[in-house]
This record gives sequence, structure tokens and C-alpha cells, in this order.
Amino acid sequence: MIVVAIVSIIAAIAYPSYQSVMVSSYRSTGQADLMALASAMERHHSGGFSYQGAATGSADTGAPAIFATHSPASEPLAKRRYNLTIDSADGQSFTIRATPVAGTPQAGNGNLFYFSDGRKAWDENNSGNIDANEWCWSC
Repeated sequence: MIVVAIVSIIAAIAYPSYQSVMVSSYRSTGQADLMALASAMERHHSGGFSYQGAATGSADTGAPAIFATHSPASEPLAKRRYNLTIDSADGQSFTIRATPVAGTPQAGNGNLFYFSDGRKAWDENNSGNIDANEWCWSC
């Protein structure tokens, strides 16, 4: 009985730590996939000298047509943790976003953003606004 109690206590302490590590790991994967989407945007730009038309249906915004629409991009869609979208794209600049999928441990972890000028943002508090201390991915 004592052994079961000890194992239960250890599990109660270890499981939240494990969950935290997994959320952080998937956030890093989301960041890597966002950078890969940014590279795909640059390749798209080099072909037509514009970021426009990179989304599904040759649109300027929405799900990307030039890269996976989810992260981890190497996993099937059913195992996605983030949805990848093009928020804006014109001839000279773009903004892309990774939005956590509801019903996963990532939900409520905040959106990740990447801007064509190299800026990165993580709306960590999920406020919908990027605060001054959220202009990085590892703040």
C-alpha cells in the first residue's frame, strides 16, 4: 500500500512536468514549421516577385497552398497541434501565423507569428494583441 501511495505521489508530480515539456516541444516544432513556411513564401516570391497568391485558390490570405496547412508538418493532419495561415501578403511583405488547435494541449498557448522582415512574436497570454514583451519566441 505504501508503494502504491509513493508511486501515486510521484506520478502526480511528474505528469504536469511532462505535459509542460510536451507543450514546449510542440511549440518549438510549430516555430520550425513557421520558418519553413516563411522559406516557402520566399521561394514563391522569387518566382513572381510578389508574395500574393500563395494561399489556397491563389488567394493572398488563408491556408497556404505552397506548404502544409498544419504543424507538425511531418505528421498526418489528424495529429496537428497548430494550424498555419497566411494573415497578409502583398508584393513586398507577408505575415504568417500558427494557431493552436482546440482540444490539444497547445490550446490556449498563444499564437505564433512570423513577419517577412524577420520579426517573431508569441502572443503568450493569448490576449489577441502582441505586447511589448512578446516580440520573441522564447521570452
